[in-house]
Amino acid sequence: MSKLKFILLIGAFVFVSLRYGTEARHVIGGVNQTILAKYVKVKMRIEESIDEHFSQKEEIARLRAENQNLQKSAVLSIAFAAKLSDLLKEHKAKEYHPNVTLVRSIGYANLNDYGKVWLDFENFDSSKIYGLLSQGYAAGIVVASDGHPQGLMVTDPKAIFAVYVGNQKMQGITQGNRKEILVRYISQWLQPQIGDEVVTSGLDGIFFEGVKVGVVTQVIEEESSKTVVVKPHIEPHIPSYMHVITHL
Repeated sequence: MSKLKFILLIGAFVFVSLRYGTEARHVIGGVNQTILAKYVKVKMRIEESIDEHFSQKEEIARLRAENQNLQKSAVLSIAFAAKLSDLLKEHKAKEYHPNVTLVRSIGYANLNDYGKVWLDFENFDSSKIYGLLSQGYAAGIVVASDGHPQGLMVTDPKAIFAVYVGNQKMQGITQGNRKEILVRYISQWLQPQIGDEVVTSGLDGIFFEGVKVGVVTQVIEEESSKTVVVKPHIEPHIPSYMHVITHL
């Protein structure tokens, strides 16, 4: 219905209502209901469009702010890398050229095991173990399974790598229990605390040092060492895309 027809119909309704009273209003009552229904439908569409518009504006604003932070981090990373390279040259050490590559999850390795996933990973070397990253956090490791790249998430019992616990850099080894992460073999005389940050140590040649893994939620006293339970930073679901550390 065009705007002109709509306005003329409303005008006719008002005129007849005023001119002929209750009987006329009763006769055209059905028309009134149709108009009201159309009005409500149009009103809802407009409100939904407005809500969607403002939601998009908020998302755009959030992404712009995030992009600015990422640009700042990238610039600072370049500056730190340049200084580090100069420092290494002065000490006649090799230049530091770490690298990561983007990989895609293509399906669970087993339908009843959400901790293992097949990866689309070009230039995969089946003789190596790779560190797996998601949103800047340690997500797990990549190993060969029948010659193909398989991602083991941090909660998988076979996702094992070296970490530091807390500011004192207490050394330990991770092992998943399918829900959380256990960090084992912490020296008995050390004092890990609930709330301690757990980060990669870089001593295993799998991860860089300092990649966040999770936070300590429980300390367990063993006979000859200590074990801590860690809540991982990454979400339990497997992301569609992750990064693999290809060179340390």
